[in-house]
Amino acid sequence: MKILVATDGSKNALRAVKYAAKLVDALKASSVITLISVHDDVALRHAERFVGKKAVADYLRDLSETDLADSRKSLDKAGISHDMIIRTGNIGAEIAAAALEGKFDLIVLGSKGRSALKDLLMGSVAQRVMEMAKVPVLMVK
Repeated sequence: MKILVATDGSKNALRAVKYAAKLVDALKASSVITLISVHDDVALRHAERFVGKKAVADYLRDLSETDLADSRKSLDKAGISHDMIIRTGNIGAEIAAAALEGKFDLIVLGSKGRSALKDLLMGSVAQRVMEMAKVPVLMVK
């Protein structure tokens, strides 16, 4: 089973990583976990004019590396091999696209635990992933 786990470095995302690791262990099959970190680069496109595309790309890559660090440590500690994907763009769309392109069987992500009012006004990455994904999505609280 190929599992794509979205992480943003938050405690909820780390819980999702740990849950995916438990799934892999429980399945006792050759399962693969791939961590994905996506940063929305829309706000930084203006900055590219002043600092250059490479500086912005390097900044976003550093953010993703930081976001992935605890998740990677957790999987290493559990003895579970894993891959990483780093992307920029619309977060929900990029996660759904990566799952489709990589032929993943499952997307696992943590919920943010936002209030119903904020979700109604702003929506959430988890909701967008569930709407766009062509594979099952598991939200870990």
